[in-house]
Amino acid sequence: MLPNPLIPGFNPDPSIVRADDAYYLVTSSFEYLPGIPVYRSTDMVTWEHVGNVITRPEQAGLENVSTNGGVWAPTIRHRDGVFYVIVTIAMSSRGCVVFTATDPAGPWSDGTTLEGVGGVDPDLAWDDDAAYVTYSGFMLNGPEAGRHKGIQQVRVDLEAGKALEEPRPMWSGTGLKAPEAPHLYQRGDHWYLLIAEGGTERGHSVSIARGPAPEGPFVGHPANPFLSARGTNRPIQNTGHADLVSTPDGDVLVMLGMRPLGGLQSFSPLGRETFATSLTWVDGWPYAEPVRLAPRPGTEEELFRFADATVLAGPGWLSVRATPAETATVADGRLSITGTADLDHPHVRFLGRRQRHMTSTFTTVVDARSGKGGLASRYDEHHWFALEAHGTTITAKAHLAGLAQSWQIEVPPGEIELRIETSPPPAAAMGEVTGGDRIRLYAGDTLVTELDGRYWTAETCASFTGRVTGMYASGGTVSFTDFRYTGRES
Repeated sequence: MLPNPLIPGFNPDPSIVRADDAYYLVTSSFEYLPGIPVYRSTDMVTWEHVGNVITRPEQAGLENVSTNGGVWAPTIRHRDGVFYVIVTIAMSSRGCVVFTATDPAGPWSDGTTLEGVGGVDPDLAWDDDAAYVTYSGFMLNGPEAGRHKGIQQVRVDLEAGKALEEPRPMWSGTGLKAPEAPHLYQRGDHWYLLIAEGGTERGHSVSIARGPAPEGPFVGHPANPFLSARGTNRPIQNTGHADLVSTPDGDVLVMLGMRPLGGLQSFSPLGRETFATSLTWVDGWPYAEPVRLAPRPGTEEELFRFADATVLAGPGWLSVRATPAETATVADGRLSITGTADLDHPHVRFLGRRQRHMTSTFTTVVDARSGKGGLASRYDEHHWFALEAHGTTITAKAHLAGLAQSWQIEVPPGEIELRIETSPPPAAAMGEVTGGDRIRLYAGDTLVTELDGRYWTAETCASFTGRVTGMYASGGTVSFTDFRYTGRES
C-alpha cells in the first residue's frame, strides 16, 4: 500500500512521469518562488525534493501576480531524453509556457511561451506526427475572461512556440462544473482523455473517455466519474486533478486531495496535498480504489543552521513573489532579513517551508534589536498569524479576512526563541470536534496565545495554497540563528 499523503503539505495539482527507472512528480506553487517543485522516487514510496523548475525570477514574472495567481497546474512529460514541463503562469505576461531540461533536478530552460494557447491546466502529448496541447478552456484574459469553454486542444510547434490551428472543443466530462486538468495518453489501440470535473472543492471528481486518435472522437467511461469522495466521510476529500503512471506493480493514479479535520470534516489546515491510489482495468476502462489514508509513521525532523549561503539553495525554501536569495542573506552564522512591509503586503520579506504534518512545531531564535519581525504562518496576505519581536516586546498577531487581533508580552533584552505548535482538535466537546486544529504561539516558555485553526484553512481562506511557516521582517533588519521543524501524524 502506498503512503498517503504521497507528498504532504501544500502540493496541489500533481503530475507524474516515469523515466530511467525513476518517477518524477511536480505540483503547483502559485505566487511562491522557487516555483514548481520536482520530487523524485525510485519506488513510489520514498520521495526526495530534488529541485524546482522555476528558480530565476525571469522564468515566471511573478512580481505583480495576484494572490492565487502565478504557477497553475504543471504537467511533466519525458521524450527522447528531454523532460518537458508545460504550465499556465496565471495573471502574468508569460501565459502558457514550456520548460525543458535533461536533468529534472535542473537547471531548466527559461521557457517558451506558446502563442495561441489560452486557458489553464495544459497537458502535452505526442503522436507520430505532432505535439498536442490539451487544456481547460477557462479564459483568464481578454474579452472572454471568466468564460469556460470546456476542454480544448490544439496542435503546436514547440520550437516556434505557437499553435498550428484554432482550438477544437473536446470531450468535457459528464456535465459537472469546471472540467479541467486534462491529460492525454495512448494505451494500446486507444487514446484516453483523463479530466477533473466538479470543481476543486468537495465535489471534485475524476472522469475519463477514450477514442481512436488524439483528437477523438471520445466516448466516456460508463462509470464516470470513476473516482470521487463526494458524499462520503472518507478522511481524504476533494480527490481530483489526477495523472496516471504505470509501475511494475500496476497503474497508479496520483491526485490532489485534502484532509479535513473535526467531526464535520470542515477544515483542512494543510490545503491540497498529493495522494495516490491503484487502478485496475476491465474491458479497457480503469477502475480506481478509494483513496485511503496511510500516513508515514514516526517523527520527521529538520534543523537548519546558517553556516553559509548554500543553505538558501536547498529546494524546500519558499518566498513570496521573490527568490530566497532576494529575501535573505547569510553571514557569520546568521540569516538576516530586511523588511519594510507587514505580512499583509504582497511583497513581504518572508522565507518559509511547507507545514507537512497535522502535529507540527516550527522554532527559530531571533534577534530583533535592529528591526521588527519573527516567525509567521501564511496562507495569503489576508490570512496569517505570527509572533513578532521588536526590541523586548513580543506581539502575537492573528489576521483573517480584514479582521485582526494581537497579544503582547515583554521579554528580557537579546535573542528570544519563538515557537509555533499545531495539533489536531481534541476529541472532546462537540464545539471543539467541529473546529479546526489548535495553534499555540510561544515566546521562550511563555504561551502568548492559542488559536482555533479553522480560520487558517483551505475552506476559510479560499486560497489554492496551504500553510507555509517561516521567518520574516516587517521593518529594519532581523537576524536568525537557526530554523527547526518537527512533524508527525497522530
